[in-house]
This record gives sequence, C-alpha cells and structure tokens, in this order.
Amino acid sequence: MRALPFAALLLAGCATTSTPVAVEAPTVAATAETAPVDTAADAADDPAIWRNASDPAKSLVIGTDKKAGIHVYSLTGKRLSFTPAARLNNVDLRDVGTRVIAAASDRADIATAHVSLFTLDTAAAKLIPLGRFPVGPGEAYGMCLWTRARDHALFGFIVLKDGRIDQVAIDLSGATPKVATVRSMKLGTQSEGCVVDDRTGQLYVAEEDVGLWRFDADPTAPVTATAISKVDGKTLVADAEGLALAPSGRNGGYLVVSSQGDNAYTLYRLPGVTYAGRFRIGGGAIDGTSDTDGIELMLGNFGPAYPQGLFVAQDGDNAPATQNFKYVSWAGVKRALKLH
Repeated sequence: MRALPFAALLLAGCATTSTPVAVEAPTVAATAETAPVDTAADAADDPAIWRNASDPAKSLVIGTDKKAGIHVYSLTGKRLSFTPAARLNNVDLRDVGTRVIAAASDRADIATAHVSLFTLDTAAAKLIPLGRFPVGPGEAYGMCLWTRARDHALFGFIVLKDGRIDQVAIDLSGATPKVATVRSMKLGTQSEGCVVDDRTGQLYVAEEDVGLWRFDADPTAPVTATAISKVDGKTLVADAEGLALAPSGRNGGYLVVSSQGDNAYTLYRLPGVTYAGRFRIGGGAIDGTSDTDGIELMLGNFGPAYPQGLFVAQDGDNAPATQNFKYVSWAGVKRALKLH
C-alpha cells in the first residue's frame, strides 16, 4: 500500500462522522402508574383508554401483556381484571352504539394474522372475548380502529411486521361479529404504530426506522402513502413506535409519536403535521419511562389529576419490577411545551 504524506494522515485523523443530536426535551412527571404485568422481559406493549363521561373517576385503561393477555386498570393504576390471551400486541377501542368494542392484533399464529375482538363491560371493568378472526398471511403487529363519520361503519387496520397494512371491515350487527379484509397497503420495512383521525379519515403509520406516513383511511381510496416526517435522529429517533392523537376543532390538534430511540415523545401540529416539540416522562416520585412501545392519549376531564386529558405510555424498564404503564396529565405536557 502506498504511504500517505504526513499532512494527508493528519487530515484523515481529524475527520469525524457527524452524528445527529436529539433536540432537548423537557421532563413531565408521571402522576400514576399501573401494577406491573405478570410476565418478565419485553411484555407490556400498548394501552387504550375508555373515558367515563358521567363519572370520570371511573374511567378505565386497557393494557396488553403480549406474553399472557390483556389487563384493565383503574385511574389509580390498580389492576381490576385480567383476560388471558396468547400474544396480543396492540389494542384500540371505540364506542359502538351502547357497547364499547376493543380490538387487538393477535400474534399467536405467526403464519396467519388475526384480530381479537372484545366487549368492555364498563361496570365490571372486564373484557369479554368475542372471538379471533383471521386477516391474512403474516404476523400481526400494530392495530388501530376507525369509525367512519358518514355512516359510523367500524374498520380496523392491522399492521403486519413486514410493513403490510390490512384494512378490515368489522360488522357487529349480527349474533357474532364478521371481519372481512377490504384492502391492503404496504410500507417498505418493519412498521407497527398506527392511529386514525375519525374526524378527517386520515390513517397515520410509523415505519420504525424510516418515519411517519399518512394514508386515506377510506377503503375505496388509493393505497398510496404520503411521507410526513422522517426519522432524523434529532426530533424523531428510531424506533418510531406508538402513535396517539390530541384532536382540536375540525382538523387541528397534535399527533404524538413515541421516539423510542431516545426515550422521548414527539409532537406534530395538525393538520399540516409540522414539528411542535418533544418531552420525556420522569422527574417525579414515580420513575420515568424508557424504550416506550405503545402510547395513548384521550382528551377531556378525567378528574383533578387529569383535567384536560390523560396520556398513557408503556414503560420498557420498570426495574426491579416487570414492565408497566405510566399515566401523565395532558395539561402538564401542554405547560411543559408551552402549547395553547
């Protein structure tokens, strides 16, 4: 090999590779935390929230233990019930008539994706299984629901581990539910987190190492994805995981994303999906969160601790106990980020 001149060696030694530095994020203290899940290692995954409008203190939080089943918690974090189920990953819920329906991505069969449906008995704080329904080939991963505004039809989106997204129509009018795949979409690599804005019919999906995408949720719409934000190592750090919405007015509010790579949560202002800030959970009497998978946010009065809304995040390291979910006041997040 030809020897380099001394000056060239000096310059080579001084060369550095630029590494993005994440934007600083204020810390917001957790107000409560759930009882730990039953199984160890990577187990807790995704939460959903049901708000009791007539008695906010009796609102409920649902959380998956993807190795054992699904829990129902109180606003204080007490576990109220547990429903065994093999490998449920993500969960979402909607009010359907007089019932509350929960749907979860079911990974028990890695060759065939399934969705598991439940009715939430809000008085008993218990999930009642309605059945498992095949969706298509592949391993189910992410899951979110959409209620179409014009006719209140219920749809689910199952994000498979390879980036395929299957949309299913969920018919609850008969004695037993019917679940039918109505279209499929595709992202290039592993994806999981998703959320649908019921107001606008926009589906948001997180491709973990790439960024955020938007689809039209209507089953008759084109399957083309629109890129809305990249994993840049500054405002959003891989993996991009759970998604949640804070709607305001006809199409405003915020999209919240778990920036798992640096234990933060990134906000984008709607409808344009422009960067609006980021925060972390910690600094209080309850330990903070790290390696967060699933998140959920619901606005409204949940009582004195959550006067404007409740944010729930999975905690990937709750040592010495097993993983759990942390509760945060949305009013606290808004104060920390100086949001209006």
